[in-house]
Amino acid sequence: MAGTVLVHPNREKVESKATKAAVVLLLLVSAGLILVITLGGWSKLQGAQVVSFGYVIVYLVMAFYVSRWNRGVLPVAAALAVLFAVIAAVAAPAWFERDKAGFADPALEPSILGLLTIILVPVQLLLVAFAMRGFQQQWNTEVEVSRDEAGRYGPDARGGEPQPAQS
Repeated sequence: MAGTVLVHPNREKVESKATKAAVVLLLLVSAGLILVITLGGWSKLQGAQVVSFGYVIVYLVMAFYVSRWNRGVLPVAAALAVLFAVIAAVAAPAWFERDKAGFADPALEPSILGLLTIILVPVQLLLVAFAMRGFQQQWNTEVEVSRDEAGRYGPDARGGEPQPAQS
């Protein structure tokens, strides 16, 4: 029908907007922390730099897609966050063990890298929780309504100026 538009009512909810913002923020914070840890411990990562940069790139791409209401990447973000939380939980004590005499220091102090790695664990767990909450909110639900009714769903739902009724 010419007088109908598709609206996404679940995207207009305050809870959905807050969840989307939280997921994007957590993805960006995660990417930033991973990048700082990678660059700060570059010489001591034993070949894991490629994996770290891969995570940073994937997290940035996922943040872009989530910001555009794509809920398909949310389970992938949660799965990758679980994996990285485990890796960070295992890696954190090793940074603190390097904070002794006789070890070569990386670019950042090992204790700082250990602290950042520990901080990364709850950030990843929060990412899992918010990504799964966003997936449950069904951002992809579409409803076909008339252009006049579309105004109920928000100012952007009309898809432009209403067309004159055809007789």
